[in-house]
Amino acid sequence: MKRRSFVKGLAAGSAVAGFTGIAGKAMAGSGSRLQKHTFKLKYAPHFGMFRHHAGDDPIDQLHFMAEVGFRALEDNGMMGRPVELQKKIGDTLAKLDMTMGVFVVDKGGNSANTLAAGKKENLDIFLDGCRRAVEVAKRCNAKWMTVVPGDYQRDLPIGIQTANVVEALRRGAEIFEPHGLVMVLEPLSDSPNLFLQYSDQTYEICKAVNSPSCKILYDAYHLQKNEGNLITNIERCWDELPYFQIGDNPGRKEPTTGEINYRNVFKYIYEKGFTGVMGMEHGISKPGKEGELALIQAYVESDNF
Repeated sequence: MKRRSFVKGLAAGSAVAGFTGIAGKAMAGSGSRLQKHTFKLKYAPHFGMFRHHAGDDPIDQLHFMAEVGFRALEDNGMMGRPVELQKKIGDTLAKLDMTMGVFVVDKGGNSANTLAAGKKENLDIFLDGCRRAVEVAKRCNAKWMTVVPGDYQRDLPIGIQTANVVEALRRGAEIFEPHGLVMVLEPLSDSPNLFLQYSDQTYEICKAVNSPSCKILYDAYHLQKNEGNLITNIERCWDELPYFQIGDNPGRKEPTTGEINYRNVFKYIYEKGFTGVMGMEHGISKPGKEGELALIQAYVESDNF
């Protein structure tokens, strides 16, 4: 046997031996190039990102995430999961010393419900979602919940709409504050009809709500599309920023697949002393196990600063 082949085989065998859980089973006989990484930031995958390695069971997926080095989870749809599974996810996260990231506050099945309209029925739906989110957060050990105010109300002046949103969010903050929970407002790029689209607009609203339970979710994918100038705008909004989400542009796939220099962005955030969650809210550029390995490698490269 050639020395190079022997060393390569020995290294692969050692890597497999280092994993005794889900990752080890996924590696055994598969040729997967897996190892545990020590990331500087707390990147949070979603369920389904590693199903080709870990299978469909969400608890097995959590174990796999931990075994390859990820220290957090993000699950937008947590409120729609069965209560027992919410509890099981929370218990597993605690055992693995992982942090629960955001889930989305449910608007009673009406995603178009807009707080900008100032209508009592819309406010009632939102506040009911906030109350139910408190109970979900307790089960899964969450601290942050995503809130999207909804669409513009085009028959109202922008100042009136902003005041309506601020008032609704103050009411929501009153629900979350006693529990130490934080709703994070997400500016989006999905449609020009959305009320909340820019970081400075979101910053202004958070200052007006004036609550530790109302902050900004800075999704770099959406804000690269809407305004760019990422590091400068992160700096401007820093005191209202407890949470980030990731996705490259164009394509909304993992870092290194688009135009955003995520290594520089991550370096800046890390050097600011950020210890919170970085949600991996994006797709995967390649299929199957190779795509999952490429996803991990993209974070290894982008975290190397």
